[in-house]
Amino acid sequence: MCGIIGIFNRENAGKKAVEGLKIIRHRGKDGYGICTEKENHFSKKLSELSTKKTSKNAMSHCLHSIVNFQPQPIIGKGRFISNCEIYNWKELNEKYKLKAKNDADLLFKLIESRGEDMIPSILEELDGVYAFAYWINDSLYLARDIIGIKPIWYSHSKGFAFASEKKALIKLGYIHACELNPREIIRHDIEKDRLEFTRREFFSITPENKTSLKKIKSDLKEYIEDAIAKRIPDKKFGLLLSGGVDSSLIALICKKLGKDFICYVAVLDEPSMSVPEDLIYAEKVSKILGLKLKVIKLKLKDIEKYLKKVVPIIEDNNVVKVGVGLTFFAACQQAKKDNIKVIFSGLGSEEIFGGYQRHKNSQNINKECVSGLIKMYERDTYRDDTITMYNNLELRLPYLDKSLVDFSLKIPGKYKISKGHGKFILRQAAQEMGLEKEFAWRKKRAAQYGSKFDRAIKKLTKKAGLRYKSEYLQRFYPEHNLRLCALISSGKDSIYAAYIMKKQNYIIQCAATMLSKNPDSYMFHTPNVNLAKLQAESMGIPLLEQVTAGEKESELEDMENVLAKAKKMYKIEGVITGAIFSTYQRDRIEKICDRLGLKIFSPLWHINQETEIREIVRNRFDVVISSIAAYGLDKSWLGKRIDNEMIDRLVEINRKIGINITFEGGEAETLVLDCPMFSKKIKILESEIIEENRNTARLVVKKAVLEEKGV
Repeated sequence: MCGIIGIFNRENAGKKAVEGLKIIRHRGKDGYGICTEKENHFSKKLSELSTKKTSKNAMSHCLHSIVNFQPQPIIGKGRFISNCEIYNWKELNEKYKLKAKNDADLLFKLIESRGEDMIPSILEELDGVYAFAYWINDSLYLARDIIGIKPIWYSHSKGFAFASEKKALIKLGYIHACELNPREIIRHDIEKDRLEFTRREFFSITPENKTSLKKIKSDLKEYIEDAIAKRIPDKKFGLLLSGGVDSSLIALICKKLGKDFICYVAVLDEPSMSVPEDLIYAEKVSKILGLKLKVIKLKLKDIEKYLKKVVPIIEDNNVVKVGVGLTFFAACQQAKKDNIKVIFSGLGSEEIFGGYQRHKNSQNINKECVSGLIKMYERDTYRDDTITMYNNLELRLPYLDKSLVDFSLKIPGKYKISKGHGKFILRQAAQEMGLEKEFAWRKKRAAQYGSKFDRAIKKLTKKAGLRYKSEYLQRFYPEHNLRLCALISSGKDSIYAAYIMKKQNYIIQCAATMLSKNPDSYMFHTPNVNLAKLQAESMGIPLLEQVTAGEKESELEDMENVLAKAKKMYKIEGVITGAIFSTYQRDRIEKICDRLGLKIFSPLWHINQETEIREIVRNRFDVVISSIAAYGLDKSWLGKRIDNEMIDRLVEINRKIGINITFEGGEAETLVLDCPMFSKKIKILESEIIEENRNTARLVVKKAVLEEKGV
């Protein structure tokens, strides 16, 4: 696969695009390219890649060539960079008579010949995985495969930027980095600096397959065999083998097809512990099927060295992700040494065939399967993509084949979970295809347990004198595990800023709120700020409150006092603010933090106004308008929830009279009733509206409580 980066509406974009490429250069070592409005360059060496003319817009690419050699960016009417593996590209090439050189060239020519408006329908025809950017005139389009196997992150601050890996954006100064939802296509209007999202349909569980079990199994076998066969490269490849039904079935089919491949299993090797279960089963199945198996054994003393690599690579210190990532990384590292360029994994089987306990507990198994598939790009595929790409490997996931997934989601749930077994129909099919019963019916064993790497992390945690594994793993991602205080006001920006930092694995240690007696404070939000207590309680963090008279400069002393108290009581190392464009607010907080030796994080700084408020809605924030003070608004807005329809109205008002859509100029204030960080939602029991004039009014909440979500 490859790496892609784009920088738009920013000075020296070409230079930034090359800097970003250096951060993810491991994603492709076969060549490097860059384009701007004025130039297009390709080089075999990254050190020789540059632009001669200054430009505010640029895209760069690093190539991992599997099928033919096609330098990127590809230039035609538009400019194109991609990270793709399209399995039906030859069929589409013949169908549309495009004379494409490979899959990337095919995708580019499809868009060029049919037009960018046809991108949604073009994607429906693709069979494979992809992430790409297409730039034509003042429009930039971003899209990825529907499950999200290939990644794209983007940030709409300091202009607009995107990259294959979040770490590239973060190191270029884009703190507010979002992963593109695979079910959406982005269009960036470069001139207006505005984003549009086109929604894509996901897989359906209807109509349920009503044919006989025998027919369903017969068809399933064909889909699985096809999903594997189409992914097999011409050269020797690798397979991650745990000895479970998923990987063992892939091995069986590849062996029957007469392909040349090496199997890999990585485990903890400690004399004081029993032999890891994955090793026992991987060796057994390899012996029976006559497979080439390489065993990677790590000693306990080796684990910290690996953690120092794995945790920053996957950009996460989640215990489960790291445990899985360790075994995955060790195997991929060996595959790289063996000059392997493509490696197979059995990821995805659990989600389409009902392999987890939550599937067994569900009243609708297929609905639960869809729910899990929707989350895979956040939970699994980004971790595995970054690990394989770091080792210059292309990952192939046959169980997430588009046709196989579509077929499997329509298999009746009663065939997926039966007689206490998850993945019942897959196990039956695997045994009928020739897999030994012992492996076809082996009980599900998560990789971190089957390899005993979770035990290793537990032992190292205890050795370090710590109670929790998560505490121990924080050591290996220190820049993203600082203890922070969130300055919250009960409004959307401060809570959303805290949410962004939490998603990036920072620790929200406490919150602080300024209770200003001055309703016209230059610094602090005042309507319903008392409800910050309920918000902090719902987030499960302590709240420090500081009363201030709200006088222009003395209120800063009061803020310094509360932050000093937070530093002393909760050992905070930094502060989060919801500032977007207010230099008055941010500069003063920066000075306070500098005096206290605290870092300051403003993840919304210079974010596009419309993008920020739409992202808040997209991330399931329940926000209402609590005050208005601007032409174009009246008391009818109070208490109304912010949704896309309201945002459309605000955009229109902004077009007519220039209102700040995010209300940072005081045009309105907001109240967050619920968000993903809240364990409970806020319910308003009593309130009243106080109106000063036609365009100035506020909603005063007199009584509110926390209640369970879903009530």
